[in-house]
Amino acid sequence: MAEEQTKVEPEPAEKAPAKPERTTQRRPARKDAAGNVVFIGIKPVMNYVLAVITQFNEGNGEVVLKARGRAISRAVDVAEITRHRFLKELVVKDIKIGTEEVTGDRGTSNVSTVEVTLVKGA
Repeated sequence: MAEEQTKVEPEPAEKAPAKPERTTQRRPARKDAAGNVVFIGIKPVMNYVLAVITQFNEGNGEVVLKARGRAISRAVDVAEITRHRFLKELVVKDIKIGTEEVTGDRGTSNVSTVEVTLVKGA
C-alpha cells in the first residue's frame, strides 16, 4: 500500500512595506511667525549663523535671537560670529535676560532666558 503524501506549502507571506529611507536632511533653524526671530537650540552654531544672515538678506532690518538654558552661550556665539565674520555692520541693539518656570517630571524649575536683538547699523 502506497500512501500518497501531499505536501502543503505555506502561502507566501505578504511582504512588509519597505521602510522609508532615512534622510540626513536637516530642518532649517526655527523662525518665529513674525519672521525675524531665530530660536537657538542644539544644532551647530553655523546653522543659526546662516539663519541670521538669511533674515538680513531677505530685508529684515532687525533679528532677535532667543535661547534658554544651556543654549544661551550658543546664542552669544551666533551673535558674535555673525557680527565679526560675516556682517560687520551689525550692532547689538538690546539684550534681555529673564527666567521662565518650566514644569517637568520633577516638578517646576527655573530656566534662564536671553533675547539678543541685532540690527544693521551705520
